[in-house]
Amino acid sequence: MKKLTFLLLILTALLAERTNSFAQVSVQIIVAPPLIPVYAQPACPIDGYIWAPGYWAYDNDDYYWVPGVWIYPAQTGFLWTPGYWGYNDGYYGWSAGYWGPHIGYYGGVCYGHGYDGEGYSGGHWEGGAFRYNTSVTNVNTTVIHNTYVNRTESHPTENRSSFNGKGGTTAKPTASEQSAMKENHIPRNSAQLSHEQNAGKDKNQFAKVNKGQPATAGISKVAGIADHAPAPATHTKEPASAPVRHDPAPAKQNAGSAPHNAPVQQHAAPPPQHSSPAPQHATPPAPQQHTAPIQHEAPPAPHPAGGQEHENQGEGHPR
Repeated sequence: MKKLTFLLLILTALLAERTNSFAQVSVQIIVAPPLIPVYAQPACPIDGYIWAPGYWAYDNDDYYWVPGVWIYPAQTGFLWTPGYWGYNDGYYGWSAGYWGPHIGYYGGVCYGHGYDGEGYSGGHWEGGAFRYNTSVTNVNTTVIHNTYVNRTESHPTENRSSFNGKGGTTAKPTASEQSAMKENHIPRNSAQLSHEQNAGKDKNQFAKVNKGQPATAGISKVAGIADHAPAPATHTKEPASAPVRHDPAPAKQNAGSAPHNAPVQQHAAPPPQHSSPAPQHATPPAPQQHTAPIQHEAPPAPHPAGGQEHENQGEGHPR
């Protein structure tokens, strides 16, 4: 028993070093995480926020539930690919989530609320604003008007397994997910990190206490974090319609393969463009009046594109 404990300590140290280098697979556990709990999604509190589903994290020799939360995206046009647990060679390893222009592979885990194991059906970016699919997403349409209805996008399953591999989901990365995994990514932001840390301080969120049914499964936004508008886009075209990069596809994973552990790359913004100076007037300028300097306020958050809720494929409003 002592020998096994010693080996686990060595393994933990090696994994910690690997985490600092690749920022992906962060821990390996010999006990499977609990099932994904079923819970109601709170209404979106602010236009432009995106839902990040809840997940099981690990600390103090136990899993604890990090509630699903509405969060401001890393930048306009980016979507959240959730992290997931993967089983391989007797261990459960965690692959961290990330922000990117397309949804990548998250192990086929059905987190619910639009994350049905592949892609995201809760909404999409359009014209620099995020549009919410109210057939999937809980939105107060008296506050947020940038919505639409499409019930055909959602394909939830009854499989509540919280990991990929033997005994869990068996999904393999699709061609589009493989392409998305090669794009530049931005790791979780400070609000998401604070959110996970706060969950780990609540003993009621731990599986040994709640028996897989966490006291708090979803919240509207991170407590103590000021509201943020999405960062401005660094591109002119909507990412959802951008062409997929045609890089050579990676080797296929076996049924028990380890989760994707490619290093996370920071999405670097391009240098600012300098335009030519305006032409000078031939006539002398009029005398200037001495007025108080104008105070420049921060630009407001982007206004939603469109103000009506559109029907897709003849469907009505879900609620």
